[in-house]
Amino acid sequence: MRAAFPRMVCRSILSLVVAACVAACERAPAPDSASSASATASARASEAPPPIAPSDGGMAAPDAGADSAVAPPSSSAAFPTSTANVPVPLDGEEFLEQAKALFRVGACGSTGEIPARFDPAVVAKYCEQLGRASGEYKKTWIDVAEPFMAALRPRDLPNVVVYPFGGGDLVSALSTFPDAVEITTISLEPAGDIRPIDKMAPDRLAHELAVHRSHLERLFEKAHSRTDNLDKESKTELPGEVLFALVALAVHGDEPVSLRYFRLRPDGSIAYVTHADIEAAAHKPKALHDLFQNVELRFRRVGAPVEDVHVARHIAFNLDDAHLKADPSLIAYLNGRPKVAAMVKAATHLLWNEHFKTVRGWLVDHADWIISDSTGLPPRIAQPAGYTQDTYGVFEGPSQFGDPDKRDAEDVRHLFASEPSRPLAFRYGYPDRSGHAHLIVTHRDPSAPVQGPEGSPTDGQAPLPRSGLGDGAGDAGRL
Repeated sequence: MRAAFPRMVCRSILSLVVAACVAACERAPAPDSASSASATASARASEAPPPIAPSDGGMAAPDAGADSAVAPPSSSAAFPTSTANVPVPLDGEEFLEQAKALFRVGACGSTGEIPARFDPAVVAKYCEQLGRASGEYKKTWIDVAEPFMAALRPRDLPNVVVYPFGGGDLVSALSTFPDAVEITTISLEPAGDIRPIDKMAPDRLAHELAVHRSHLERLFEKAHSRTDNLDKESKTELPGEVLFALVALAVHGDEPVSLRYFRLRPDGSIAYVTHADIEAAAHKPKALHDLFQNVELRFRRVGAPVEDVHVARHIAFNLDDAHLKADPSLIAYLNGRPKVAAMVKAATHLLWNEHFKTVRGWLVDHADWIISDSTGLPPRIAQPAGYTQDTYGVFEGPSQFGDPDKRDAEDVRHLFASEPSRPLAFRYGYPDRSGHAHLIVTHRDPSAPVQGPEGSPTDGQAPLPRSGLGDGAGDAGRL
């Protein structure tokens, strides 16, 4: 009996180990895997994306606003490995087969098959045209911007990213944060139903692809998504928001491994859309439409290890204060991410607007590093919250997108005037009113306390001290 006991113990331990390994394989990968993140960092930095072949196109290089042949800052900026709040279990209806088809047909990805009912010649012509545009975009924007931004990113940057007002722009988010484990974009536009790819009439394909190509070419040319284009995309037969995301994967050499739709519960947790949900809403157009508002796309680099999976979510939501108060689920979801890196661009200056104080305050509370154009946090919000703002490029005044506040515009202009001249060779979001490229890095020491007036925690509404702009400009005490 004594001799048998150790064997029994060993068998028990071995059984537990095997069970644990099987369970681990069935789960989504742990995002804090050092080897996985490190491998991805080096791969994204050194590999050319395989899916869309670059070619000599006709897009003009963006206005640099200064000398363009300037090396990025010299600081090293390897992306860190840390845990991300990525839900491990996957349930609900899986739309991977549709994603693969749309990835191949609409995004010209390097994997997936063209459905048999579609004419390969139509797809080939479309991909040749899209390939010229995306190739030029890679040459004039990605190849210039990625190394510059890599040098700006600190080593301890969170690998969870939030991009408010970022609908349709996963492509530049992947350039800005190439090793992020989780990226959440938020905008008014719904993700859209991917199922029409299964039933689309073959004679509709050429027209549908042409519409999407024209919008994608504008995205590549402007380096940001225009709201009017996104609105048109949301009304096409194929889902524009999903297609834009799949094109982003193709441009960066990634491929989809899962696509699911979801809703947010009041506590911010994710409820994946199930087959039963879709069946129950089949004859209720609005209810059916609502099921396809938010999408989760899991992806990995083509040829990467199976476990090296990243997550991109798009959430359709109005970010003004009234809607965030009426439905607290989005803020609850975001609060599940204690610290994030953030990006803001082409946001029609909404963070300058007092109807968007809630999302602005959330960024102040949760993001210690934000990269933006002028539509990010204005100086009157950033400086009392303990941020330093580093400027790049030239800013003479805001472009007239939205309704930019004149006093905030003057604050940003004085911010650029008070900073050393740092050339920028690519556009990041809007140009200024004269067409110059500009960029702002808003950052602070994560360990520093964030205090508002009289020692209270700031909500992003503290007045800006006159000395904060460096030359005495601005309106002291303005809210």
